[in-house]
Amino acid sequence: MFRLQYHSWKCCGGKETGRTMKRILPTIGFTALLYGVTLYFGLHVKRLTFAEPQDMRRGLPSSSLLSLSELPNDASGNRVRRGAQLFDYTSVYASSHARAKLSCSSCHAAGGIQPFAIPLIGAPSFFPMFSHRAGRMISLRDRIQECFVRSENGTPLGNDDSEMEALISYIEWISGHRAPGPIAGRGLIGLPNLKGDPAKGEVTYRSQCAGCHGLEGRGDWPLFPPLWGEDSFNDGAGMNKIPKMAAFIQHNMPQNRPGVLSAQDAFDLSAFIHLKPRPHFDQRYSGY
Repeated sequence: MFRLQYHSWKCCGGKETGRTMKRILPTIGFTALLYGVTLYFGLHVKRLTFAEPQDMRRGLPSSSLLSLSELPNDASGNRVRRGAQLFDYTSVYASSHARAKLSCSSCHAAGGIQPFAIPLIGAPSFFPMFSHRAGRMISLRDRIQECFVRSENGTPLGNDDSEMEALISYIEWISGHRAPGPIAGRGLIGLPNLKGDPAKGEVTYRSQCAGCHGLEGRGDWPLFPPLWGEDSFNDGAGMNKIPKMAAFIQHNMPQNRPGVLSAQDAFDLSAFIHLKPRPHFDQRYSGY
């Protein structure tokens, strides 16, 4: 009798459990799918936006969008492709000259074409130009060298090295896609002359930046560059100047919500980051 009653209870309980599971399984599955998609985009997408490509890439015709696949399969096309690799993964493809875990695209975002992120569209036509830092007229090749010895905390390329030729070819290629008229968001757009508060900057950093760059500023290369420490840019880089970093931050950070920080927020953040340790510029390369 006991066995019969136990068997009856077990069957009924099993049916009820089965019905409950059928009701909640779709919810569990949807939640897991949503979490997976969110995690994927958080780790792999460099810039989250609902804007159409032509809005994000003002100054270029909407049809170009850096279509490397459309390049010819010849020496010139291969040189541009290599330049794109060097631009996006500098410390991998130019590791003998770049000690920092940063790439050209860490500052010149979206392959060098994003407005307000120091776009390089049209850069070949700006040179030669006078460099106040170098105290002389410089060429585009000289300017690339500056990036290697300062922002990349590395050593100069040879002016005729294949890496230099590839980077020049890439910059010329993106410049050839520009639309007529002024280049939108060229350079760093200046902000009011404000004074940053490092203490407030730390609070903002923890809430707005640490999720990608880490509490210790190490980043997660190649998705997120280090902001300080031995793998970051050295103290001779332009980004080590508070007003320049503030202008970059205010227009471009956070990557998935650019514009949410005020100019004062940007100065506070820059003042906080400026106090952190980083490599010293090698004075042997002061000519750059």
